[in-house]
Amino acid sequence: MTESLPGSEQHRCGFSPGWSVRAYADTLDLALFEAAFCFSCHEVRMHGTAVPPALVTQFFDAGAPQAHALLALFREAAP
Repeated sequence: MTESLPGSEQHRCGFSPGWSVRAYADTLDLALFEAAFCFSCHEVRMHGTAVPPALVTQFFDAGAPQAHALLALFREAAP
């Protein structure tokens, strides 16, 4: 039944990010932004002083070569 709902595939996980990136200015006091990536629902949530409200929630193509490359970098960096 959920297959018939528009966008249902993207919203099944409830946003459970496994990876994030933070960007800082010259000091490490306060992050300019953090981008949290969920590869299950293909959502990115952005937080921080440099993030305009229109860019807080975005979606990405998890099947794109760039997304695969980013996920590979995340996995390589994981302890």
